Amino acid sequence: MPADTPQAPTVVHVTGDHPYDVVIGEQLLAELPPLIGDAAKVLVIHPGALTATAEAVRDDLTTHGYQVVLAQVPEAEESKTAEVASFCWQVLGQSEFTRTDAVLGLGGGATTDLAGFVAATWLRGVKVVHVPTTLLAMVDAAVGGKTGINTPEGKNLVGAFHPPAGVLCDLRTLQTLPAHDRTAGLAEVVKCGFIADERILELVETHADALTAPELTDRALTVLRELVERSVQVKADVVGKDLRESGLREILNYGHTFGHAVEQVERYRWRHGAAVAVGMVYVAELARLAGRLDDDTVTRHRDVLTRLGLPTTYRGDRWDQLHTAMRRDKKTRGDLLRFVVLDGTGRPGRLEGPDPALLAAAYAEVSTDPTPGIGIDL
Repeated sequence: MPADTPQAPTVVHVTGDHPYDVVIGEQLLAELPPLIGDAAKVLVIHPGALTATAEAVRDDLTTHGYQVVLAQVPEAEESKTAEVASFCWQVLGQSEFTRTDAVLGLGGGATTDLAGFVAATWLRGVKVVHVPTTLLAMVDAAVGGKTGINTPEGKNLVGAFHPPAGVLCDLRTLQTLPAHDRTAGLAEVVKCGFIADERILELVETHADALTAPELTDRALTVLRELVERSVQVKADVVGKDLRESGLREILNYGHTFGHAVEQVERYRWRHGAAVAVGMVYVAELARLAGRLDDDTVTRHRDVLTRLGLPTTYRGDRWDQLHTAMRRDKKTRGDLLRFVVLDGTGRPGRLEGPDPALLAAAYAEVSTDPTPGIGIDL
């Protein structure tokens, strides 16, 4: 086999009422037409930084007989607004998209969240295919069928469950992904390790320096591929059993209740992975204080995240704002705050209605002197 021949792709099957495949590999453009199927038109939603890639996708799909329309949207969380969604609906309407046509989300997690929501709401639901280009999107946002946009009151409070027809994770995009974006994505990888697959933690602990280096070696790419495969499998196993977050799926929100609150308080200037990293340490401390998690596992949270260069503390003068934001979390029921916690590595559970003093004590464990901006570049 020639040296430049890519390894055969790995296919992770997501089961459930609307099954689909997540294809992980390289040079996957040829896999798009079978996923799009007999649609006549395709709307490619993409950020400006990926215009050249979107044009390449358009040109390829055009040769297969599709009519392709490009919709450029803002970068990152700025795209997840009602105004941007309305712009995409306008493009769909002016281009006369029907219920048999398709939407393609090309970009990071914010783009796939938006594209999925636009597809879910146009004509009450059209096909969507995701082509994630960041580590975070590959292991989290693009897989699972949760779509959404943000409001001033919180993150992802408006959305719909709308599984994709397929997801293509082209690992070549990770070679040019900025190191800080790769590091932010590794927070979600670590989350999968703590809730379900300890081998993920072992790989990260062994190869942390290589995984966060400015340039990825061949060995680091091989490790990264295994991490993506394992993380996607964790998510596939969960969402295949519980698409609509009726119980089991909540474990995928480990660290997210506090993390989403940080994002809101920081007005989304923090990267999602940086906020979730602090969120995992916070909820680990909360579980320890509640007598459910041992000291060594809490220490392991800090150690593995620190090795990756992710934050494990947050400024100590924001408790009232964070507490208010957490009360709007999707897991909250009435006035009852609910957290995903660990009873040990790979043993997720829930903590409902913890004493406010316990919440404040856990915050004290992750608090540091006010240092604005610490998570922006991570």
